[in-house]
Order: sequence, then structure tokens, then C-alpha cells
Amino acid sequence: MPKKQVLIVGGGFGGLRVARALARARDLELTLLDRRNHHLFQPLLYQVAMAALSPAEIAYPIRTIFTHQRNIRVLLETATGVDLAARTLRTASLGALPYDYLVLACGSRHSYFGHADWEEHAPGLKSLAEATEIRRRVLTAFELAEKEPDPAAQRRLLTFVVIGGGPTGVELAGALGEISRHTLSRDFRRIDPERARVILLEAGPRILPTFTPALSDRATRDLEKIGVHVWTNTLVTAVGPGTVTLGPETLQAATVLWAAGVASSELNATLGVPLDRQGRVIVAPDCSVPGHPEVFVIGDQAHLEEQPGAPPLPGLAPVAMQQGRHVARSILADLAGEPRAPFRYRDKGQMATIGRRRAIAQLHGLEFAGFLAWLAWLVVHVYYLIGFKNRLFVMAEWTWSYLAFRRGARLIVDKDWQGAGPVRPAQPAPPPQPPAVAVSAGA
Repeated sequence: MPKKQVLIVGGGFGGLRVARALARARDLELTLLDRRNHHLFQPLLYQVAMAALSPAEIAYPIRTIFTHQRNIRVLLETATGVDLAARTLRTASLGALPYDYLVLACGSRHSYFGHADWEEHAPGLKSLAEATEIRRRVLTAFELAEKEPDPAAQRRLLTFVVIGGGPTGVELAGALGEISRHTLSRDFRRIDPERARVILLEAGPRILPTFTPALSDRATRDLEKIGVHVWTNTLVTAVGPGTVTLGPETLQAATVLWAAGVASSELNATLGVPLDRQGRVIVAPDCSVPGHPEVFVIGDQAHLEEQPGAPPLPGLAPVAMQQGRHVARSILADLAGEPRAPFRYRDKGQMATIGRRRAIAQLHGLEFAGFLAWLAWLVVHVYYLIGFKNRLFVMAEWTWSYLAFRRGARLIVDKDWQGAGPVRPAQPAPPPQPPAVAVSAGA
């Protein structure tokens, strides 16, 4: 009897959990597809963007993860669509791949609320490429300010705006405050990095709205202690080259970072099933697509209400991991002829770090902040990293940074990449060159 084919799209937290949980299933052949060759630990991505960690310390090759799992193959491939009727997954270079079970775990992408042109001026943070680009923009801003004689231009270069007061925005803003006031404070001669202006913009009444008001207020106070200006009830109406428009007011800032909104994978639109306002698939209680029990959607791609009328589960790593294990159990139940169970999320809480010795935590009904929350944040994030070497290196980097107030990944790469900020004045066109002359190898 031929083995059933299980296609898993996405090597993130959810996709990995599905594949690992089916490692002993001899009746299944698994194929995991991802457009990148590595699993990325996204909760620490902002530390790459802020030069605290190197990219290799939070990423791990997907193939290496499954070296000893014999029932899986890994493909570097992009999924372009799904044909539910034919039970095939369309791909960029391999054509249509048939499946008996399909698991979509592609994660999310940035949402600029209908203003896609803002992305060029305000990059988001979802990949290593974006993290290193943000790092380049931030560090280059200080370098350009060091040699800028005009005080107004210098002030613009040393103004950093983070749009969005969720966990990513808070962590980026906090890290920017620490870089300017600790890491770089002694490295420059003409400028004082402590004069850098970091502004966190939030359209709602408070930052970190998923936390309790008391913890949100604590995070605001901690940010302000390290020099971050927190502006709530502030709606961004436009983002341009070096500018952020807030209704009648315009901020001049060379570096603008986006952490305000996310949208689901574009793959969802090819399914032809009901989606919510964020483009997420409205799934059944067992995480399957209604009417297609062989197709599962999990993580940031899925809209799942555990109770009718309740808010959908958040797009957090613990949700994706638990859904991944649940999907694996559902597939094994099918093979055994047993009924599936509905998914039940075990809320383990949430944490956010603001900076050195500063964090907030909301775990199992307990609320705490400060140094204890910061230690808990460190332990949890190191625990969930993949690979002993990554855990060891991250701990070593954090220990060194804590003792020496330094960051070891302050490298500017692709500095002259065309179109990358901070915004520079227009350069005159180069003079025309004489036509090239071909020279033979033996000349």
C-alpha cells in the first residue's frame, strides 16, 4: 500500500512541530517546503536588527534539523497556490505536487494598510534580510551624523521613529534607546549619541494592548527612563523619504521602522475559502479548512475561535507550536480510524523586554516586571532556540553585552546598496564614459 503524502509548507514554529511529531509515522512520507533554507527564531530577530546578535545565532538550517528523520525530505521551494479540488500544491519550479494531507504554516507578512509604497521608507522586521537592513540603516545614521556639519541635518539623522506599539515595536524602541545611551555613547567624537531622539508611535490609547494596563504603564515608564518618547493616540497618515506625517504635523527622521501591522500569507487567497479581514483562513475547531479535512492551516495564517464570538487566537509562537502538534495528532488519528479532537490552546502567558534589566511578564495569572521578568525572558528564549551551539553563543553574547555594555554584531553590510536609507541628498550624475574596448586574454 503506497504511503500517504503529507506536504508541509513553512519551516517556522508550527511546520517544524508537525514534522517532528510525525517522525515515527511509517505510513507517511513528509515533504517540507520553505523558500528559505533556515528556521528563524523570530522572537530574537530584533536583536539582530539592533546589533546584539549575529544572524547565524538565531537561525538554523532546516535540513540539519531533520538529518536523522528518515521519512521527510526538505525542499527549497516557493508555494504559489493550492488546488483543493485536485489536491495539489502549485510551486514556483516543481509544478503541481499531489498530497493526501496539506499543512499550511507560512506565517505572516507586513501590512501597510493599503500603502505599499511606505515599505521602501519604513522597513518591517520579518526576515534576516530585513533585520540586517535595519541594522545597516541605524548604524549608518550615526556614522553620517558624525561627519554632518549642519545641526538640522544632524538632528534628522539622529531621529529614529518606530511605528507600532506592540511587542516588536517596544523591543525595537527599547534597543534603540540602549544603543544610543550605552553602546555608542563613547565611540564618537563630534556627536553625542545620547542626544539621539527615539520616538515610538502607537495609534491606540496605550502600548502593548494585549498586556494588562498596569504592565503597559510599567513598560511606558521603563521606555521613558532610557530616553524613548512614547506617543499614544497618534495616527500615521503618510510615510515618505525621511518623513513621517501625523495629521498636520510632519516628523523629520532619517530612520523609520515599521511594526504596526501584519497580514496573512498570500497563499490563503488561492484557497477560495472564507477569510477574515487580515486574510486569515477561518478554520474548523480541529484547524482544518471547512469542507476539506485533509487541509490544515495553523499559526499566523489561521483564524480560530475556541468559543463562538471569542477573539481569535493570537499570532504567537506558542499557538503555532501547539497547533502543529495537534495537527500531527489529527493525522495519526485518521490513520488509526479514530475521531479527531478539537484544538485547545494552553495559554502559557506572554513577555516583552524593554531593555537591560527591564521586561514585563504575564504568566499563568501572575504579573511581574523588572529584573525578575527580564531573567525569565532570557531563560525562556534560550530554551526555545534550536541547537546547542546557538544557545551557547547567545548566552555568551548576552553575558558579554551585559558586563561590557557592548554589542558584538555592529557591522554595516551593503552600505552602498541602491535605494537603501538613511535618506541621502541627491548626487550629481557621473560624467559620460568612453565606450568600453574589448581586450583579449592574450593582449
